[in-house]
Amino acid sequence: MDADQTRGPVYLSEAEIQARVAELAAAITRDYAGRTPHLIAVLNGAFIFMADLVRRIELPLTLDFMAVASYQGTESSGEVELIKDLSQPIGGRDVIVVEDIVDTGITLEYLLDYLHARKPASLRVAALLSKPARRLREVPVDYLGFEIENAYVYGYGLDRDQLDRNLPYITSLPTG
Repeated sequence: MDADQTRGPVYLSEAEIQARVAELAAAITRDYAGRTPHLIAVLNGAFIFMADLVRRIELPLTLDFMAVASYQGTESSGEVELIKDLSQPIGGRDVIVVEDIVDTGITLEYLLDYLHARKPASLRVAALLSKPARRLREVPVDYLGFEIENAYVYGYGLDRDQLDRNLPYITSLPTG
């Protein structure tokens, strides 16, 4: 079966996403004027969001990547496993964690606790998507792209069983 036949409607268009990413980048540029933020993408889902975001931030910046796992199929397992740690120290640095989606908040809570222990000067979060209806842990999101309903979404870095990360838009599983 063609993958297109199993996709739901476009949830967020490429144009909507790019416009919002530009707004987030402008806010980060303004908030970190005169500083060099250190952005940490949470792999694999945030890599496209991170790439688009950093190209629009008009400041010198540094990058790093972390990988954690908490999903099995389309459901969060509730347990977080660190797969790839940072390659650079963050002590005394202005850190922005770049997430694809904040769902239950369990993964982000784990990451923030883990990173706080490394004593950054500041620690903020940029997330493309947030699902407040699924939240089990209250976590801060300082730069939010879109608040969405409780739907399984994918595309623009988010996967559907490792597929469709390369879509330039976000879609959802079809209902019914």
